[in-house]
Amino acid sequence: MSSRSVLFVGGTGTISAACVSHALDEGFEVTVFNRGRTTDRPVPDGVRVLKGDARDAAAVRDLVRRRGFDSVVNFLIWTTDQVRSDIETFAGKTGQYVFISSASAYQKPVARLPITESTPLSNPFWQYSRDKMACEDVLVRAYRQEGFPATIVRPSHTYDKTMLPFEGGWTVLDRMRRGRPVVVHGDGTSLWVLTHHEDFAQAFVRLLASPQAIGDAFHITSDEVLTWDQIHHIVAGAAGTEARLVHVSSEEIAQVLPCWGPPLLGDKSHSVIFDNSKVRQLVPGWTATIPFTQGAREMIEWFDGDASRQTIDMEVDQAMDSLSKGR
Repeated sequence: MSSRSVLFVGGTGTISAACVSHALDEGFEVTVFNRGRTTDRPVPDGVRVLKGDARDAAAVRDLVRRRGFDSVVNFLIWTTDQVRSDIETFAGKTGQYVFISSASAYQKPVARLPITESTPLSNPFWQYSRDKMACEDVLVRAYRQEGFPATIVRPSHTYDKTMLPFEGGWTVLDRMRRGRPVVVHGDGTSLWVLTHHEDFAQAFVRLLASPQAIGDAFHITSDEVLTWDQIHHIVAGAAGTEARLVHVSSEEIAQVLPCWGPPLLGDKSHSVIFDNSKVRQLVPGWTATIPFTQGAREMIEWFDGDASRQTIDMEVDQAMDSLSKGR
């Protein structure tokens, strides 16, 4: 029996690198197509690597003209034009096309918890989320009208060792270690879900080449629910320090740091709890097993392992001083 084949467009990102490794472990014949520039997450031995620009539709078409794949996963899609191009490219060339959407597309504010795959998609705060919804709409129509074998997967906040969970990244941790106040949105009690990329990948790979996944949408998230205050304290503890938290409204933070506004007002400031029963129906026995306490230790070890990773954003540092002044 021949191995199942999968093409990952991307393959070296936070989520995709773990999916590549797990697909290889599961016996897939794995090909990745990217520019070959990422060094933090090297492609494992045994993976066929093709270098090229995923935004170059002609290059992608040339790739599949020479061969087809049981599954294709594109981690680098953000616009409807890109989706339409992929539909044209991969129609008849794959038995499954997986689109990586986003759980941020779910209704904000959420009217009812837990979030399921039938929760409405509506996000007036973040264009990124609306773009993902529009891409989903194109794929759903292609599935219904043309039989295009689409599967939609909506990750939430999925991380690896290179990604601290705050918008300010290393700057926030540096402030903790210097004893400076750290700004947390709202009153710090909104609920959030952080999913380790290894947990995500274990479920994701088992959806590949699954006929039952065609024409359907899934989210894959941890069942561990934490407040934002808890998240900050866990990271501080892993770093051997304490966090002096100052609570500021999301709206005020967005005024001072406009680039934080859309992901904060459109996602992180809203409490989320996810129901993963749908993906478990197709992946029996799967559950996320890596707690954020472990993930936080992995992050600290990685950042402390190389001083070049410890970049301080002076705009964020000064903004936190300004936002916390007098509080």
